Amino acid sequence: MGARRVAPVLFLASGVVALLVWWLVYTQRVVTDLRREAARSSQMYARVYQALSQEGDDGTSALLDLSRYIRQAGVPVIVTNSSGTPTAFANLPFDATIDSPKVREYVRVLDRANVPISQPGVGNVHYGDTPLVEGLRVVPIITVVTLGLFLLAGVYALVARGRAERERVFAGMAREAAHQLGTPLTALAGWVELLSEREQPGDTTTPAAVGHMRVDLERLERVAHRFERIGRPAQRDPVDVREIVFRVATYFRARVPTLTHTVTISAILPDDPLTVEGDAVLLEWALESLVRNGIDALAGRGGRVDLRVDPLPEGGARVIIADDGPGVPRELRHEIFKAGFTTKPRGWGIGLALARRIITDNHGGRLTLLPTDRGAAFEIMLER
Repeated sequence: MGARRVAPVLFLASGVVALLVWWLVYTQRVVTDLRREAARSSQMYARVYQALSQEGDDGTSALLDLSRYIRQAGVPVIVTNSSGTPTAFANLPFDATIDSPKVREYVRVLDRANVPISQPGVGNVHYGDTPLVEGLRVVPIITVVTLGLFLLAGVYALVARGRAERERVFAGMAREAAHQLGTPLTALAGWVELLSEREQPGDTTTPAAVGHMRVDLERLERVAHRFERIGRPAQRDPVDVREIVFRVATYFRARVPTLTHTVTISAILPDDPLTVEGDAVLLEWALESLVRNGIDALAGRGGRVDLRVDPLPEGGARVIIADDGPGVPRELRHEIFKAGFTTKPRGWGIGLALARRIITDNHGGRLTLLPTDRGAAFEIMLER
């Protein structure tokens, strides 16, 4: 599994672990606070019962202790008289005096949390929730988030597993196809050699045909070799980008229409070799997919496909493959690199997706569609 696929799994796993650790710590804190509240309540019950059982005690000291208990519990309380003027408060989340406007405004906040209690001779008691209750409000939210992360992790694992299984099947089929191509390619190579040995003096057609057959045979062998590489790590060897682009341009130049609807293929290359680390077989495959895409765009109309290679100032290479065809509609610019997407009646929709995967995943580069006034231009950025 590549780094791009491992990262989401690690992110989800770390998020779930962090939430579980937080949940464990928080629940232990809640248990501790509840035990502390139970101890305080028991002490206050004993203190009030003691005051009520003693003769001559009017309960004033018990009431003072009860008031102190409310303060310790952290319950925000504001007492107002019949006209709504605050007369006492405790545990407010800000510092203020009894006549501060902030205290009067906070009465409405407390009333939204709980219905005030009317006490004859005292006034109205406006109260909120303890910090423990406030904290418990987020517990359902955290629970839903945790379950959601578990669900996302499970769905992602199933999707990743299915994708990995499909890729293994695809890689196995590709390697089997390469293996099956080996026998007829060997036979074709023998027939080509036999034809070359039977050339007649003065015959110019057979040598030319044999030469083209050898070139196509070599290309078939390279294609078979490409299928063998599917599903395996890309090689990291010194690769001359200039040489690969020249070879691709030369190959297609000999095979595009030259009579009706002429397609011209040009290559602007630097004078010196331009070397990057990569896999020559896969890079050539990606370039061929892009050039073939440009040629297909010119089908039935003719035009140009231009290849250009430039060195980057910081090292590496920049390759541009541009055509003067109809271009890519604006609404499809973000769809063309998706596997299976195609606008061709008989297209498979894997050429551009394969090219981007080779450039980005196997070489750490970048393949983008440049904005142009006419046609389509693809830019490949390869680091040294």
